Amino acid sequence: MASNQKYGSPSNANASDQVNQVTGSSISLINFLDVDKLIAFIIKKHDNGITFDQAQQLISKQILQTNQTTDQLIKWLSENQDKTQYIWFLGLFYFYNIGVEDDIKAFEWFSKAAEDNYSIAQVYLAKCYYDGYGTTCNIKLAFHWYQKSVENGSVIGQFYLGNCYEFGIGTVQNEKESVNWYNIAADNGNATAKFSLANCYRLGKGVDKDEIKAFNYYETLAKQEFSDAQLQLGDCGCYQLGDGVRQDLRKSFELYMKSAKQGYINAQSQLIYCYDFGFGTEIDRKKAFKLYKIAAEKGENFAQNSLGFLYEYGEGTEMNLEKAIHWYNIAAENGNIVAQYNLGNCYNYGKGVEKNERKAFEYYKIAAEKGDLDALYQLGYCFDKGIGTEINKTIAFELYKLAAVKGYVDAQYQLGHCYYEGIGTEIDKANAFEYYKIAAENGNNYAQNSLGFLYGNGEGTKKNLEKAFYWYNKAAENGNRVAQYNLGECYELGNGVKKDEIKAFEYNKKSAENGHISAKFQLGYYYVNGIGTEIDKEKGFELYNEAAGSNIQVDPIENDEKLASDLGEVNNWYHKAAEDDNKLPLFKLGNFYELGKGVCKDKVRAFEFYKNSADQGFSDAQYKVDTFMNELGLK
Repeated sequence: MASNQKYGSPSNANASDQVNQVTGSSISLINFLDVDKLIAFIIKKHDNGITFDQAQQLISKQILQTNQTTDQLIKWLSENQDKTQYIWFLGLFYFYNIGVEDDIKAFEWFSKAAEDNYSIAQVYLAKCYYDGYGTTCNIKLAFHWYQKSVENGSVIGQFYLGNCYEFGIGTVQNEKESVNWYNIAADNGNATAKFSLANCYRLGKGVDKDEIKAFNYYETLAKQEFSDAQLQLGDCGCYQLGDGVRQDLRKSFELYMKSAKQGYINAQSQLIYCYDFGFGTEIDRKKAFKLYKIAAEKGENFAQNSLGFLYEYGEGTEMNLEKAIHWYNIAAENGNIVAQYNLGNCYNYGKGVEKNERKAFEYYKIAAEKGDLDALYQLGYCFDKGIGTEINKTIAFELYKLAAVKGYVDAQYQLGHCYYEGIGTEIDKANAFEYYKIAAENGNNYAQNSLGFLYGNGEGTKKNLEKAFYWYNKAAENGNRVAQYNLGECYELGNGVKKDEIKAFEYNKKSAENGHISAKFQLGYYYVNGIGTEIDKEKGFELYNEAAGSNIQVDPIENDEKLASDLGEVNNWYHKAAEDDNKLPLFKLGNFYELGKGVCKDKVRAFEFYKNSADQGFSDAQYKVDTFMNELGLK
């Protein structure tokens, strides 16, 4: 009977308490086992090379796998402070803001565990001192605690100690010592230390430069899915530039792709560039546009600017100037200096917005102050021409000079022009020659033409007609219409090259077709007089009239031509030069070219017209010829 009796409420309560106690004990047991396992796992991962930034994601992921809530773990750790590892681990939650936020408490828990010689806590305490997290920034104490962690056997501490020596953090910089500690950490299995060693071998920091060793480290780590190494293989020059291994852009692209799939931001950026510019794959602007858009919407300002560029020029998508301005604005607000420069251009030329030179000037100024060379040059040009600001030739000169010294080719040309004309500075033909030469050798066709002019006239350098011809030819090949005209003149007169009137005609024709007014007049003169072509006076007069009716729209970079407006008078005398008695018209044309009235100033052409007039007995022309010959040292 007794065995069948049911227990009353009190007995049931006791049973319930017992069940709760058993259940509670089970939870405590599970937590105890899970926490120790989790701590060991995190320390092992750190020693193998995960960084502080990667640890947060790792911890959150592992907590989910324990079937415990963050609050449960924090509560349990708070109640179980009998072991040093639990003290450190509790600090970790505060450090990474996992369920709790208090940087000072993180520092306090790490300090307590570090004082008990718990090596991983010493590493984290060093990190707090380095970042000023929960305490005052103190890099000497950071170095001290990294040292202490190494004394207590921390592998990740060995890596960070090497990092301190490499960059002089809290100690004297010693690259050889940094390599020593990277080697020790690498031998203990730390992948990040191996990556740093690879960098040292690639750059020759603290060790003899050895690109093969660097490549081998990168390749080994890349095979282990080490994202930085995958990116470095593609980006730093191993596959892309051929350092330590043959160049292989396709392999570079594949590594970017592999690293990008792991969510590595820099690799995603490089992958976009591959599609955009065809590195290791076909150019695919549509894919580039799609990837730029994803990155832009995630807040990457480089992508926001690039997206604006694709919208502006309709590459990979339909042209949409409003959207271009939208993305340029966002990128500019996020600090992208290229976007700030691009906005300056949009306001300067009225692309997608109402033209506003003042705003253009302001954006150029902002970008220039942050180091953008395009903007620096453009700012100088604004002061030079009074775009959005008052004209100030002195400031323009100084800005051109600053950009030129930094290697900006157009600024080197403009600086030469300033020295030649005395813009914002004293006239200095020797300096003009030097800067024209620098810019010319760097491919600027305006500078190439100007350099040819200086050689041809012996200004700022010794006269050398062969070199003049060489540089006119270089500039003409690069599409410079003034140089094409000058080259035609060289062939016509045999200056620096064998005389060839057919080639003279061809180059003047090319220059005239490109809109050079003096070339149109000269081409007309060739037709009228049968120079390098059949006589065709009707065609010649047509070209005279066409040149005379031209709207003078001087290219911004060609203002040195100083074209006058009286084309009608030039046209009139070209027509009269076609008559039998043409000694006066020829003299007048010589005068126009000497003074640069209605045509480009051209003393060589002026001399030729004066000479033709003088040969017919015109005394004023004979005087001019004598004067020119004295100036040129031909007498």
